[in-house]
Amino acid sequence: MIQNKRIIECVPNFSEGRDKGVIRQITQVIEQTEGVKLLDVDPGEATNRTVVTFVGEPEAVMEAAFQSVKKAGELIDMSRHHGAHPRMGATDVLPLVPVSGITLEECAVLARQLAERIARELLIPCYCYEAAAFTPERKNLAVCREGEYEGLPERLAVAEKAPDYGARPFDEGVARTGCTAVGARDFLIAVNFNLNTTSTRRANAIAFDVREKGRPKREGNPIIGKTVKDAEGNPVMIPGTLKGTKAIGWYIEEYGIAQVSMNITDINQTPLHVAFDEVCRCAQNRGLRVTGTEIVGLLPERCLLEAGRYFLAKQQRSAGIPKEDVLNIAVKSMGLDDLKPFSPQEKVVEYLLESENSGQSTRLTDLTVKGFADETARESPAPGGGSVSAYMGAMGAALGTMVANLSSHKPGWDEQWEKFAQWAERGMELEQQLLRLVDEDTEAFNRIMAAFGMPKGTPEEKQLRSEAIQRATLFAAQVPLQTMKVSMEVFPLCRAMVVEGNPNSVSDAGVGALAACAAVQGAGLNVKINAASLKDKAQADALISEAARLMADAKAQQEEILTLVERTIAGV
Repeated sequence: MIQNKRIIECVPNFSEGRDKGVIRQITQVIEQTEGVKLLDVDPGEATNRTVVTFVGEPEAVMEAAFQSVKKAGELIDMSRHHGAHPRMGATDVLPLVPVSGITLEECAVLARQLAERIARELLIPCYCYEAAAFTPERKNLAVCREGEYEGLPERLAVAEKAPDYGARPFDEGVARTGCTAVGARDFLIAVNFNLNTTSTRRANAIAFDVREKGRPKREGNPIIGKTVKDAEGNPVMIPGTLKGTKAIGWYIEEYGIAQVSMNITDINQTPLHVAFDEVCRCAQNRGLRVTGTEIVGLLPERCLLEAGRYFLAKQQRSAGIPKEDVLNIAVKSMGLDDLKPFSPQEKVVEYLLESENSGQSTRLTDLTVKGFADETARESPAPGGGSVSAYMGAMGAALGTMVANLSSHKPGWDEQWEKFAQWAERGMELEQQLLRLVDEDTEAFNRIMAAFGMPKGTPEEKQLRSEAIQRATLFAAQVPLQTMKVSMEVFPLCRAMVVEGNPNSVSDAGVGALAACAAVQGAGLNVKINAASLKDKAQADALISEAARLMADAKAQQEEILTLVERTIAGV
């Protein structure tokens, strides 16, 4: 699965929902942008509007968004546009949505940069809304789009209503393209909670219990009583229990059940698992049960991982287990497979993007144990000792984690489960870091080979080749040094499991320490051999000196832990 990547989603709305040829030309420029995956194209004839969804790393998404706005501006003439949905531009709205490895605040900065570029290069005026807004009022899209396209001539003539970027009087260019609202918002999850009833009224009652807006306050009878109004004549609302949510109840004939249909607009205030538990509570209060959950569209990986960890903690179980197991707990706990099979590979944004790029390269960590051994045995020099060292470190962390999980679940040790769970989670972090270093070490070798393959026919080419070789060599020394540092962190885990963990597994913790020490020693050799090829001898000496210190420290820690293991086995 994708590791350490910054992923954002973009959901532009284009003011064309009828001409498939125009829509196709716009989506083609998105698909042609390297590093972007087009997830969905949803045209609406009545609205004359198409909602497009694509994801990727920020730089790629920003470029695809810009090119799609450019193409829409060329193909769509807003002076001839009519549709049921509010709109003010050929590209009406252009929100950026954080998916993983990036914050909403960072997306807001990107949105402003994108709006500035659109206005500067394409001469399309842009408003910034939601998290990218410059004023509190413009957080609301309706404020930015007030008067829609037809109101632009008047709005552009008033300074305080002018766009944030590209402000100018209404002219032929604006008449054709209109204005675009560029913003940043959090990921919206559309979810339906399945109920063991066919009653829409009861489903609605639960929806009103939980949704942020709540229900109208009434005099006397809470259902048929007269609505209470404030001084301005607006209904007084009794807020629901879940912030950042909208919900209604409905009956789905296809399934023969009623559902609470919810949009979670702020997954930080109300995570998916919190919404699930609260709907379950309110349903039970009304004599009903939630039988499962249906995800409409896609969701970020973190929503399922947070849910899995939450339900494991309720069971007093460790979350220091493989990611796939955490995901499975989330699926089963919320009944995501109640109505039909649920596959994270088809519903999680990051995994869809990964599957798009899966053919680009094969990672060593995707191989079977036999496949990894066979690949190492072949005549090619990579993977070599550096990757194997990182893998040994990962196995050391895995063994320490195993002992922590066994200790967490040991009968009679229930009061200690949280302590061992924390150790297990730390062990999984170390394992994942070291597994990434398995592939990174081979990538370091490949960089050296690529540098040696550079042309050397002229003095300039020789100079560039020499510099590239030195950069690649330095990187090839730094990667195993990082393997050494991470592997050193496995020793405290193994020591704690020898001293405090399940005594029946003390030998496993000892083997974990042996593997960690082998990882440090092996990676140290790789640091030394690569550093020896550096022309900067001061830099080389510093790398070799640090590696030697870590190798000596690892041997000392291994001996200390093995002594403790032997004493425990001997019953001393």
